[in-house]
Amino acid sequence: MTKTGPHTDAKSDAKSAAPAKRNMLQFLTLAQVPPAKREAEARRKDFGEIYEKWPEADAGDQASRCEQCGIPFCQVHCPVQNNIPDWLKLVAEGRLEEAYAVSSATNNMPEVCGRICPQDRLCEGSCVLEQSKHGTVTIGAVEKHITDTAWERGWVKPVTPEIERKQSVGIIGAGPGGMAAAEELRKLGYQVEVYDRYDRAGGLMIYGIPGFKLEKSVVTRRVNLLEQSKIKIHRNVNIGTDMSFADLRRKHDAVLVATGVYKARAMTCPGVGADGVFPAMTYLTASNRKDLGDKVPAFESGALNAAGKNVVVIGGGDTAMDCVRTAIRQGAKSVKCLYRRDRENMPGSQREVTNAMEEGVEFMWLSAPEAVLHDAKNTVTGVRALRMRLGTPDASGRAKPEEVEGSQFVIPADLVIEALGFDPEDLPAIFGEPALGITRWGTLKTDYKNLMSTMDGVFGAGDIVRGASLVVWAIRDGRDVAQHIHKYIQAALATNVTKTDGRLRKAS
Repeated sequence: MTKTGPHTDAKSDAKSAAPAKRNMLQFLTLAQVPPAKREAEARRKDFGEIYEKWPEADAGDQASRCEQCGIPFCQVHCPVQNNIPDWLKLVAEGRLEEAYAVSSATNNMPEVCGRICPQDRLCEGSCVLEQSKHGTVTIGAVEKHITDTAWERGWVKPVTPEIERKQSVGIIGAGPGGMAAAEELRKLGYQVEVYDRYDRAGGLMIYGIPGFKLEKSVVTRRVNLLEQSKIKIHRNVNIGTDMSFADLRRKHDAVLVATGVYKARAMTCPGVGADGVFPAMTYLTASNRKDLGDKVPAFESGALNAAGKNVVVIGGGDTAMDCVRTAIRQGAKSVKCLYRRDRENMPGSQREVTNAMEEGVEFMWLSAPEAVLHDAKNTVTGVRALRMRLGTPDASGRAKPEEVEGSQFVIPADLVIEALGFDPEDLPAIFGEPALGITRWGTLKTDYKNLMSTMDGVFGAGDIVRGASLVVWAIRDGRDVAQHIHKYIQAALATNVTKTDGRLRKAS
């Protein structure tokens, strides 16, 4: 097989300057070659993204491997239904600006999804070439290449709606769901205002996901684009205290709740209250703030700095991978990931597991915490764990972990991080609005037909509705709810309504 790789000679430079129009179905002659990764030893020392910039010729070659299936399973398994075969063909033909137009037509943040989506579980995992053992098309890398090129060449423009509407929409939460909805509503001409309790917009993309997966400049330039589109973003605003939910409803014709889920699931074993045990988001937020140049007292004191420490992370999802790889970069003495199932049953991306192992993380499969050990001063000293075995499948379909009797062992630890997932916060209490209905899981209760909550004109989208999930699903929900809000407002206007107490009512 002929392998593609970095083009460094003058002849290949000329090829980049004048893109070739390649034929498709080149998987028989071209092997799968993803963008090069920086050496593990080098990337352990900083928070820069680990993948190197892809030469345009390499991206075109890899895009030409696409089989152009009659039924594109990659698109079917993409939450935003990206027209993947179409933009792969355009990249192969050197038509990058058109590829960007197609890619951005279904995705408000393709440069983000190209970096952090678990493609191995979505589009690439469903690629026919992957199933036939030819090696999947490197869809995520091509998506990132398209949009990064679009930004570099000035093709990404602020929204300029064809008409300006007087009606306004208030969005609570400046994460991916709220940002996607804001952009879609602005395209329709609505006046959009976003309210976020943090000092920066971006949600988990800014304070949860580390820079080695998603550099912060990628998020901030997207936020800046929204503001250039005349979307108002109010930072440091807590709905329920700084502004009442009732006032928000009175101010806007419709309200969208897109707060995400931030309440950490905690361990229940003895010793979890010891000093040195922290939730994942507390740890990641401190690290990300430090990376952004903020003063972080808890980091400066050493409490949230892994340097020189034995670190144990509990959990097996993408957040756990973010924590272990962050600890490595902070200079931890050792980093161990404790997970109760085996690698094949991990919920996190296998690609991230591989990256973590390359960087020096030790995975302790089939192990679960029994107790957190501490000294007389209540300072954590270790984790007592149990060996597990996989039994019959549970309700989720995965094999249920069972304790192996008498298998206790101790892992030394100076810092223990809980990365067991997230649950919704108590929104009715936070917002001071008991009429806001929630499900038995604490998520916002919405009508699946129109994503409206139990309160008229109040909608929900993203993790606060579906539970902790992926950024790409939040984007999909944001796009969908924007259309439902548009239909709601237009239907109300068509029936001759006036706005009273934050609700669109029919005139008497």
